[in-house]
Amino acid sequence: MSAQDVFITGIGQSAIGVRQERHPLLLTIDAVREALDESGLSLSDIDGISTYPGKASVPPGFSPIGATDLIDALHMDVRWYNGGFEITSQLGAVVAAAGAIRAGQARHVLCFRTVYEAAGQSRPDEFPPPRPGRAEGEMQWMMPFGAFSAANWIAQYAMRHVKKYGLTREQLAQVAITDRAHASLNPRALVREPLTLDEYMESRMITDPLCLFDCDRFSDASTVLIVSASDVAQDVKCTPIRIAAMAYSCHRHSWDQPEWVAAYATGRELWKHTDYTPADVDTVQLYDGFSFNVLTWLEGLGFCDVGEAGQYIEGGHRIALNGELPLNTFGGQIGAGRLHGFGFAHEAVTQLRGLGGLRQILGDPKVAIATSGGGPLATALLLARD
Repeated sequence: MSAQDVFITGIGQSAIGVRQERHPLLLTIDAVREALDESGLSLSDIDGISTYPGKASVPPGFSPIGATDLIDALHMDVRWYNGGFEITSQLGAVVAAAGAIRAGQARHVLCFRTVYEAAGQSRPDEFPPPRPGRAEGEMQWMMPFGAFSAANWIAQYAMRHVKKYGLTREQLAQVAITDRAHASLNPRALVREPLTLDEYMESRMITDPLCLFDCDRFSDASTVLIVSASDVAQDVKCTPIRIAAMAYSCHRHSWDQPEWVAAYATGRELWKHTDYTPADVDTVQLYDGFSFNVLTWLEGLGFCDVGEAGQYIEGGHRIALNGELPLNTFGGQIGAGRLHGFGFAHEAVTQLRGLGGLRQILGDPKVAIATSGGGPLATALLLARD
C-alpha cells in the first residue's frame, strides 16, 4: 500500500422516489448517516466535503443542496470543501476529493450528489422554472437549434452507430432490458418491473434512435461516498475499496461538433494509470443517462472495438448478472433511478464487498469500473478490493 493510495470507506443512500415529500436536505442527511454508520466513522472525523455541481436552482431540483448547506445543517468543522459545474462530470467530485487527500488537505472527505428533479418539477412554487425566452450559457448553442435535451445530443452519436456500424434497436434494447432485470432485484430501485423486448420495441420514440425506455427518469434521492487516506482507511469497520486509477476528460459542449464523445478519451486514459487490464474487471457500472452511453463506455474502455458494442451486448447474455461482464447490477439510472452518476460508484463498492444480496454477482469480485457522464464530460474510476 502506498501513502498516495485513496480508498472509499463508506457509502450511503437515501430512499429513492418520485415527488418525495421529504426535503432534499433531509434526504442528504439520511445518506450521510448511513455512510457513517457503515464505516464506523463519526461526523467529527470528516474534514472535507466534495459535491457536484454545488447548489444550483436551474433546472428545478437539479442540485438543491450544496456543500455549505450540509456544513451548516450538521455543524461540521471541515478544512476543505469543493463544489462546481466545471469539473469532469459527477464523479469528478470524487477525483477532487482524492486530490485533496493526496495533497494533505483532508483525511476523510464526504462526497455527495443530491437530486430532487421529480419533486422540483412538480412543485413550481417552491422550485421556479427558468425564465422563458432567453437561452444562456451553454444552452445558447443548443436551444436555438431545437436541441433542448441531452437525448438530442446523444441520439446523433447513436444514429452514427446505426448508419456506420449497423447498430440495431434489438441490440440497443439489451441495456434497458438488463437494467430493468437487475433493478427487479434491488429493493431500493425506482422501477422493479422487468422489461420485455416487445415492450421496448413498441414504445414511443423520443429522438431517433432513442425510445422512451432508452432514457433514465427523474427521481429524488441522495448518494454519499466517503473517501479516505490510506493511513486511516484501515481504521473503518467495513472493507475499504481502493481507487486504483482515475481518468477524466472534457470536450466542447457544442452539441453537434465533437466527432467522439468524451467516454472514448477517458476510457483510453484509464489504463495508462494502472497495471490492470479490461480482462481483470469483474463488473462494470456504466453511466446510462441514455442507453447508448453504455455502448460508448464499453468501446472507450476497450471491452470491444469501436463500432462493435452492439454485437458485444447482443442477446444480453454477456452483460447479465451471471455473464462475463455484469453491467449495472443495481439497475442503472434506467431502472434504479437517476442518481446522476454517484449510484454507479455506490454499486461498484457494494459488489466488491459482496453485499449485493439477490443481485450479487457470482464468484469473488475484486475489480470494478464506475463511470459518470461520457458526453462532453466523462470520469472513470477503477476500484479494487485488495
